[in-house]
Amino acid sequence: MAKRAKPGLLSWIGRSASALVIAALLMDAAVQLFVPGLASGMLREVGFAPAIAPVLGTIMAICALLYAIPATAFLGAILVTGFLGGAICAHVRLGEIGSSPELLSLLLGLLAWGGLYLRDRRFRSLLPIHQ
Repeated sequence: MAKRAKPGLLSWIGRSASALVIAALLMDAAVQLFVPGLASGMLREVGFAPAIAPVLGTIMAICALLYAIPATAFLGAILVTGFLGGAICAHVRLGEIGSSPELLSLLLGLLAWGGLYLRDRRFRSLLPIHQ
């Protein structure tokens, strides 16, 4: 049986960044699914009906789970990026450029791809960054 290589520092940084993304998405999904009243004001502010909270929560949870599973992490990262891009777009539409939710969505997107890049050698081989 072949020995698995120990994860290096970059891999641990990537896993930590990915864990932050997963935790943030799952916490937001939990609010949308289990405490939709808490999210209703925020949804109204960006022009969405509060009744859509369970749908958004389900989508976030699915994206987070796909991103967390190594075999589907790439697909999960694509879906997370799409979801966060929609959140950013909602704030841009309202003229809230540079708002906290918009910047947080941007940061989570960067962490999702950065975390995947650092934790997965296969992805690094697809997108080599040389100095």
